[in-house]
Amino acid sequence: MPGRFKGPGRRGGAPRGRGGGRGRGRGRGSFRGGRRFDSARIVDVEEVENEESEEEQPSLDEASENEDSGSDGEQEQPASRPYFALIQSLSKESSAPHSKRRKLDHQPEEAKSSTKVGQQDTVAVEDDEERDIDHVEEAEEGPDDEIVVDDDDDEDMPDSSDPFETHFSDPDQDVLQRRLKAIQANEYSQSHTEQNGWRLIRNLPEKDSSQSAPLPAPIHGPSSLKLKHRLVETANRKRPTFDKLEQVLYPLTFAYNDVLFCGRTTKNAENLRRMACLHSINHIFKTRDRVIKNNAKLAKDENNDFEPRDQGFTRPKVLMILPTRNSAVKMVNMICAMCEPDQQENRKRFDESYLDKEAKFSADRPEDFRELFEGNDDDMFRIGIKFTRKTIKYFAQFYNSDILIASPLGLRMAIGSEEGGDKKQKKMDFDFLSSIEVVVVDQADAMLMQNWEHVEYVFEHLNKQPREAHDCDFSRVREWYLNEQARYFRQTLVLSAFNTPELAELHRRYGTNWAGRVRVQPAAYAGAIEDLGVKAKQTFSRFEAPSVAAEPDARFEYFTSAVVPSLTKRGASTAGGTLIFVPSYLDFVRVRNYMATATACQGLAFASVSEYTDVPEASRARSHFASGRHQVLLYTERAHHFRRYALRGVKRVVMYGLPDNPIFYKEIVGGFLARSEQDLKLEPGQGSVRVMFSKYDLFKLERVVGSKRVGKMVREKGDTFDFI
Repeated sequence: MPGRFKGPGRRGGAPRGRGGGRGRGRGRGSFRGGRRFDSARIVDVEEVENEESEEEQPSLDEASENEDSGSDGEQEQPASRPYFALIQSLSKESSAPHSKRRKLDHQPEEAKSSTKVGQQDTVAVEDDEERDIDHVEEAEEGPDDEIVVDDDDDEDMPDSSDPFETHFSDPDQDVLQRRLKAIQANEYSQSHTEQNGWRLIRNLPEKDSSQSAPLPAPIHGPSSLKLKHRLVETANRKRPTFDKLEQVLYPLTFAYNDVLFCGRTTKNAENLRRMACLHSINHIFKTRDRVIKNNAKLAKDENNDFEPRDQGFTRPKVLMILPTRNSAVKMVNMICAMCEPDQQENRKRFDESYLDKEAKFSADRPEDFRELFEGNDDDMFRIGIKFTRKTIKYFAQFYNSDILIASPLGLRMAIGSEEGGDKKQKKMDFDFLSSIEVVVVDQADAMLMQNWEHVEYVFEHLNKQPREAHDCDFSRVREWYLNEQARYFRQTLVLSAFNTPELAELHRRYGTNWAGRVRVQPAAYAGAIEDLGVKAKQTFSRFEAPSVAAEPDARFEYFTSAVVPSLTKRGASTAGGTLIFVPSYLDFVRVRNYMATATACQGLAFASVSEYTDVPEASRARSHFASGRHQVLLYTERAHHFRRYALRGVKRVVMYGLPDNPIFYKEIVGGFLARSEQDLKLEPGQGSVRVMFSKYDLFKLERVVGSKRVGKMVREKGDTFDFI
């Protein structure tokens, strides 16, 4: 295995993750080895010593909060005294956690997690290989080690109406060459259509869209798909009819379009998983069966007249990128359900390495949270799956596999890195990605909360020319592989709960499929403000930013000049219960430092909870905020994503920026204010919300306020919009 590496974080900071299902060991190396940053200010500074003795025995209210947040079993440490030499501590503070060693060995009694600061940790190569539970000791097979299929499975003559044939094997050369030139010149024609309540935005590499074929029409069931014979019966039995969403997505997927779907929910997740697995297995079976049948023809060809072009450089054809091991379990179970193998080799090892039945969350946790983090939430994994005649083999060597299932971090570790060391001692290996023809990225919104750079790194190394031959029979490699055009034939399916600039850029930059790319999203958003469950005055304030690069500075300037004065004018008695939600970690550090040093904020007692705050410190901050010792609490989006704290004492919410996930807006605004009303700390209807936004927050804003309002709020001259 290649060594560990350190990569810069994206989306406002280094990647985060949950602890081992119960919140253990998260980012505790952040400020070790130096003086603690004075990131909190309590109302009565003179009572600090008394607080330390009180904190050793948490109140019942705080204990219940700890239990809710999944931090039971943690021992809270005494709080450090605040340092008054603030400027010196600021100059010495590091905004990112120190590197630490990462455990990779599997312990069933306590689920491991790597969705935390460990994504950037460095570990010796020999330690990785010793502890890597996904490590495979298997020789790379030669080209003759192929699967065996029944000759009468399908007819020998290719079906000219099959998208597999028209996209990979025998495309229309005139159309293909025209579109390849358009892709290289970045010339696309865009069209907008609506099907079954979903908006389809299609980008086709054509100058004139009138020359292109229309989008495939919705289909009502698997009988309309071009499936391998052995999959037809299972597909019709498992899903005889499609719902309205499947009617739209299935024809796009099986026509090998690049698809970015921005409407994934916990309710349609299983159907999307079934579609992705059925398409992937169908592609694998067609590819491998074609090779085997051509092998038989070559064996009978005495004159050497038959020269098939049916292969890539390496065997893996499908890559599935998933956020956690539990997500991999769901995908593997769906693959087995669709192909129904007689035997599953290494299944026991797979269950021991990927299943974690003991890590459960209570039913009061949000449904999307339980779907993502229930079970084994480790984000460092990769596994190869190989299909034989009647068997599925798990933990196959990558070059012997048909499907690769991995997390972004697991793939980056498998590829390796040449950064920061002697390149001669580190051998990168990405040849196993050279012949990937279908990429499935499921739960992409969850990966945005990890280190998105890992995803980009993987896509940068897809479909490159291999560095070694790997016993490849080049006489049978498809010409477009040899011509370095494989990326124009690769299909990419990205399934996300919502759209973001990062996903849009991934879709645009790496969606170079000659069949075109399609973004599918709801036809209209009603808006999260319509379903808060609590009455509150919501004020949306727009600030102007000349460019995307200047937007962070413009946002901070607006916050310090317009929002902070409104807090300080309230006075100590009325400013209590103010929650400041900051999506980006970099912005969070900036706001925290300002509140700690600015004279304008000296009268505000504040605390902060970020993705790097350990459990005892977060519990203490939440307890003091609920009791009024902290008037202001800074809270990051990643902290909410990984913890879903149920904060008490919130009377007003200031959103430094909108969350990507509209569910977070409902939980923070509706949930926190409603809880304060239930605790009789807030009069009904007296809660307030202040939201800062710019024109570059269009995606987020539309999901919160709704499609009907977003246009006016971005374009109108007025910069303040009130909702009650």
